[in-house]
Formats: sequence, C-alpha cells, structure tokens
Amino acid sequence: MTDGQTRTDRTNEQWLADLRADGETQANAIEDLQRHVRRSILYYLSQDRSDLRSLAYREIERMADDLAQDATLRVIASKDMFRGESKFTTWASRIAVRLAISDLRRARHKDFSLENITADGELFPTNTDLSSGLNDNPPGPETSTERRDVLHRIDAAMREALTERQYQVIQAVALRGVPMDVVAEQMDTNRNALYKLMHDARRKLRAHLEEQGLSMDYMMELFGR
Repeated sequence: MTDGQTRTDRTNEQWLADLRADGETQANAIEDLQRHVRRSILYYLSQDRSDLRSLAYREIERMADDLAQDATLRVIASKDMFRGESKFTTWASRIAVRLAISDLRRARHKDFSLENITADGELFPTNTDLSSGLNDNPPGPETSTERRDVLHRIDAAMREALTERQYQVIQAVALRGVPMDVVAEQMDTNRNALYKLMHDARRKLRAHLEEQGLSMDYMMELFGR
C-alpha cells in the first residue's frame, strides 16, 4: 500500500479487531479510518453545503481535517455500539457527517445569547412576512390578515402564559433553530431537563391558546391553506 493510500478492504470484523489491537496494527487502522472519514466530511462540506461555497477549497479542506480528527475519536469511542447492520466504513461516515452538521450548527450560533431573548418585544416583528411562503399557493389578503392576527395572538400568549425560561427555550430551539446542547449549556442544564422544560411550555401554551379560542386544528388548517 503506497503512502497516503487508505486500506478499505477490511471486513467489519477486521476493522473492529484492528482498532482493538495494539501497536502498528491499531495505528494503521486508526490512520485509515481518519482518512476515510475525512473524505466523507470533505465531500459533505464541498458538495452538500451550499452555504460554504463562498469559501476557498483549501479552507474547506482545513475544516475537514479538524473535523476528521474529532470524528475518528468519536467512532473509536463508539465502536462497541456497532451492530454490523451496514459496512463499518458506512457507519463511520454517518457518525462523521452528523458530527460535521452539529459542529457547523454550533459555529453558526457561537454568538447566540439567551440574555438577548426576553418577552419584552414582539415575537413576530411587524415587518416580517410570516404569512407567506407556507405552501405553494400564496394566501389571499383575507387569509394573510387572519394569519397575521393569529401570529400576534400567539406572541401575546407566549408572553402571558410562559415563564421567562420557557419563553427563552421555545424562542431559541423551536423558532430560531439553536441546537439543544447550546441552549442547555447556556441554561446550565442538560438535554433531558430541557426537553421537560419545552414539553411543559408547549402544554401551557396550547392550553392558553385554546382558552382564547385558538384550537390546534384551526391553526393547522389556517396555515395549511
């Protein structure tokens, strides 16, 4: 095998055995694994991420290098969870790409702060057209007005019914797409506690909206028109 070439002809059993071995056998397997996941990550970054196309290819390669190191460690740490339902390299690539997605999401929200989310302002700014683009057929004027009214009533309900922490987590996770682990870290809690907080917030919000005459069936029908 020439320098820089990855051995890909191992069976699933050989991958696991080599990664659990000692000395040169393990070192070679780790090196091959890192090269493999780097290729998978590089393909994902360069081909599947349109938001990265403005970057120079060399910069994308550097990102792939960094992510491949972390992905290799993740795969090795998780190898006992491999059940052989696919090729080991396919399984490793999935882990690597998921790690890349998570890392990019975290990077996008690196300046995010829960302190900037309060219930003092409007949840849905008046200059944001949230009543359009919900389906292939643009809504008519009456439907647009009705949607806007409902959105503002949801805004008011969130500020009235939810605690500040509940409001923040619904805003961050459900409406802004901030990763759960980022929000959990800022709230000094864990994912399970955050799931419970979100569940309670949604239950309170739904009950409050129904008291205001806004049933889930009505809202789903309204925004599905």
